Amino acid sequence: MLRSLLYKEESFIMEKKWWQDKVAYQIYPKSFYDTNGDGIGDLPGIIEKLDYLKELGVDIVWLSPCYRSPLADQGYDISDYYDIDPRFGTMEDMDRLIAEAKKRDMYIVMDLVVNHCSDEHEWFKKACKDPDGKYGRFFYLRDKEDGKLPTNWRSYFGGSVWEDLPGTNKQYLHVFHKKQPDLNWENPELREEVYKNINWWLDKGLGGFRIDAIINIKKALPMHDYEPDREDGLCSINKMLEEATGIGEFLGEMRDRTFKPHDAFSVGEVFNAKDEELPDFIGNNGYFSSMFDFNETIFGGSEKGWYDCKEITPDDYKRCCFETQAKMGDFGFVSNIIENHDEPRGVSHYIPEGDCCDTSKKMLAALNFMLRGLPFIYQGQELGMENIPFKSIDEVDDISTLDEYKVALDAGLTPEAALKAVARRSRDNARTPMQWTGEENAGFTAGTPWLRVNSNYTAINVEKETIDPNSVLNFYKKLIALRKDPEYKETVVYGALEPFMEDRHNLMAYYRKGDKTLLVVGNYQWDEQEITLPSECKKVLINNYPDMVLDGNLVKLHGYQVLVVELA
Repeated sequence: MLRSLLYKEESFIMEKKWWQDKVAYQIYPKSFYDTNGDGIGDLPGIIEKLDYLKELGVDIVWLSPCYRSPLADQGYDISDYYDIDPRFGTMEDMDRLIAEAKKRDMYIVMDLVVNHCSDEHEWFKKACKDPDGKYGRFFYLRDKEDGKLPTNWRSYFGGSVWEDLPGTNKQYLHVFHKKQPDLNWENPELREEVYKNINWWLDKGLGGFRIDAIINIKKALPMHDYEPDREDGLCSINKMLEEATGIGEFLGEMRDRTFKPHDAFSVGEVFNAKDEELPDFIGNNGYFSSMFDFNETIFGGSEKGWYDCKEITPDDYKRCCFETQAKMGDFGFVSNIIENHDEPRGVSHYIPEGDCCDTSKKMLAALNFMLRGLPFIYQGQELGMENIPFKSIDEVDDISTLDEYKVALDAGLTPEAALKAVARRSRDNARTPMQWTGEENAGFTAGTPWLRVNSNYTAINVEKETIDPNSVLNFYKKLIALRKDPEYKETVVYGALEPFMEDRHNLMAYYRKGDKTLLVVGNYQWDEQEITLPSECKKVLINNYPDMVLDGNLVKLHGYQVLVVELA
């Protein structure tokens, strides 16, 4: 009880920060815009499209990794934290991007990937040469024992987390790809190198960082086995993470040494934080400015694999969103998403199969965007980009999807059924090139794109949607404009969220209460529904239909209609 009271006291005096009223946009550089015809997006392409983002209403631009990398895991395997990969451009291009963004009152945020580096990083190369020396202690190394692994942990991408250290009698830990050795955060020398790099980028003018896979930096020590959960004799890495304690010491130190002195924005990729720890993560003096809401993202997951996952329903989606909002209260700001580079397209995932259209896409957009917290838009989301139909597993690039396909086959699924099971969740769905025009390759490149363009690009693209007043793109512009409207900003950004008619099937509705009272209501089905407004409708702020059927306080909602109304 005392703990909960302390939460309330902290929330009551929550400090307002410069980033809270902003709108963020994630760019996957490899797939955003290619200026040199090599089929890969680049930094000059991002610079060229800054005005598009400004017109959309974006303030913060998060770039997925563009550091020097062998790209074994699409840049999340960094070989040099102080350099830009030549495929994306040069450091001069990055400096120009930061400067051009600043001219437009925009902030560039980069990915901070410090749970692991690449096996081609200088630190790892030196560890291989001298595993007992300084750089050997930058990693988790264990003596190799014949026929026995140090632990039975399974990596996120399948198989053991242990790999032979080249040229030695040792093995190294990698919770992701084998080319991504985990960094040993228990070593203060390693942490100093990390902080030095963070400050180097912030001094350069970066607005902050998205913190990748950060919960993984703390291991449960001493390392030991857990009960296997598949026939391979291994167990999910999550079992170890659930047992790990003391990560706050690392995160608090990183905050105090880097983010705090620069007043930088930081958003954590945090999957495993316990409810009682949330104020520590994103309260007034939290480790991060914000953290992503993954409640609906992880819904239906199965330790058996993607093939066994449960599909999310409209009522499940509503419940997940409201659970997060209740947990956060008003002590901190969560970052709200419907998709990112690691997830399928939100409209294909959260809208029931067969119901996906512009109307339902707008409904989902409004329900997500009006939640309390910081809205993140992933590139193409503002267009309503959809999952790509895979004809064969040979079309898949994503290593996670390829592993899950094998898991499904091993479980007895036919190749056709296995492909269908993994295609819906494949990360490649979000990584297909941005659809700029109806011209060849969606205007993304003059060359051959590194990943196939979704064939629906002639119908879904920036050029076409810009001139269509009823497009998904222009609907997003209306949502962003409402968030920034001086008359409603205080309520939309800082107002409390209270569910409304929470138990109604396929209806998601909630109040936003501040100096005004707004009601957000979405009919999450094609069948019409009627609701009674709790008070008089003063003004309709958002509507994805040309009309609103209102009789007194009785509203008849069309299929997938969403409304944001100001109440008297």
